[in-house]
This record gives sequence, C-alpha cells and structure tokens, in this order.
Amino acid sequence: MSIISTIMEFIHLLQNRRSKRKFTTQKVETEKVESLMQAALMSPTGKRKNHWDFIFIETPETLVKLSECKPHGAKLIAGAPLAVVVIGDPQQSDTWVEDCSIASIILQLQAEALGLGSCWVQIHNREHDSTTMADTYTKTLLGIPEEKAVLSVVAMGYPDETKKAFDLSELMQEKIHREGF
Repeated sequence: MSIISTIMEFIHLLQNRRSKRKFTTQKVETEKVESLMQAALMSPTGKRKNHWDFIFIETPETLVKLSECKPHGAKLIAGAPLAVVVIGDPQQSDTWVEDCSIASIILQLQAEALGLGSCWVQIHNREHDSTTMADTYTKTLLGIPEEKAVLSVVAMGYPDETKKAFDLSELMQEKIHREGF
C-alpha cells in the first residue's frame, strides 16, 4: 500500500467517524475487543509513562449502572454492548488529561476502523448529582483506586443509526491560520 493510499484511508476514516449513540444488541467479537485493547495500549503518553488504565465492560447490568454516572449524556451507555472507562493518574502525570484524551480518540478511531460506532462520554469535571461527582460515582461502582481519575467512558458497538460523513466543502476553513493568528 502506498503512503498516498494510506493517507487517503485515514482521511476517509476521519471523515466518516461520527458519534453514534444508538447501537444494535450484537455483541462485539472477542477479536475486535482485543484489537481495541491493543490500540488503547499503544496510545501515546507524555514521556511514554503510560499512566493510564482502561476498564472494558460488557456486562449489561454494569453498563446500565455506568449509564447512571451523570444525568445528561450518559444514558446511551446502557444501550451499548461495550464501554471502555479511561482512567488517568494525576499524581503520576501532569499530562493525564491529555494522555487519556488521546487514548479516548484512539479507541474511537479504532472502533470506526473495525466497523463499530462509538461515543465519548465526558466524566471528568461532571456531576453525578448535587453532592457527588461523576468521577466518584464511577470509581465507587468499578472499584477504581481513589488516587486515580476517570476522564471518559467510550461507548461502542454496532451502530443502529447512520450519520452523514463530514462534507469536506463545509469544513470551517476560517479556523485554519498560517504563520500566526
């Protein structure tokens, strides 16, 4: 495969990756889950410290409980056959948010490449309710050590909705600057 065709495939992947919030009940095959695990572990981190962890969840009851982590934007987790909780370690890395963000998008791009849909659910700095943060709820639910921090949950599965690819002619070219703002 030539470098040009590889670049074009990547652009096509980016163009077609859209957040999917509805999934079929089809279970994600073991080989695809393992591929997602490998992709997560290859995500770049500051100084290659790898201060992230990932919890892969496929149990429907746990997915339902996880979907209750915050009042808005998390219900879709209950309908996904797979969710990945992305965890960082703020005590070990001052780039944990960036590292976990990169890992989250790597998971989404790998999911797209595997024919799966995905949606990022923000946990960091979000409330579960008026007295508990979504991070605390998630850590309690999944037994995550107190010193760790949950950035996101990436819900995945076979999409039960279609979304139009980005129209390249409609990209906001005014957001691109050269040599300065």
